[in-house]
Amino acid sequence: MSTNIFDALGGDAALAAAVNGLYDRLVPDPLTGSYFEGVALPDLKRHLRLFLAAALGGPAIYRGRDMRSAHARLHITPEVWDRTVDHLVGVLADLGVAPGLADRVVGHLAPLRDQIVAAYEPAVAMAT
Repeated sequence: MSTNIFDALGGDAALAAAVNGLYDRLVPDPLTGSYFEGVALPDLKRHLRLFLAAALGGPAIYRGRDMRSAHARLHITPEVWDRTVDHLVGVLADLGVAPGLADRVVGHLAPLRDQIVAAYEPAVAMAT
């Protein structure tokens, strides 16, 4: 029987370190930082820790909103999603998480992309 991702990462303490490290990267990033202006980061960090603990097989029960409604007003672009994933991979590497385990984390969260990234229609040039 394989270990769930939550336990393989090291449980609550490792997840807390990863979440803190992720926000340490996202907040100052010019592409992602504006999403956190005026946001209570301690609350957001707690919420993300609970969500990830549940999503990655830990004992937490996530009682928050679904991903689509929680992110709809943010208009998250594909570029912001990709940058966030890049930061997550970097944080996991900094914490000494093996690349294979980091790939499992990203692979497990990847299906959420379509719920979090806003649907954009390509700009259409108007003929005059």
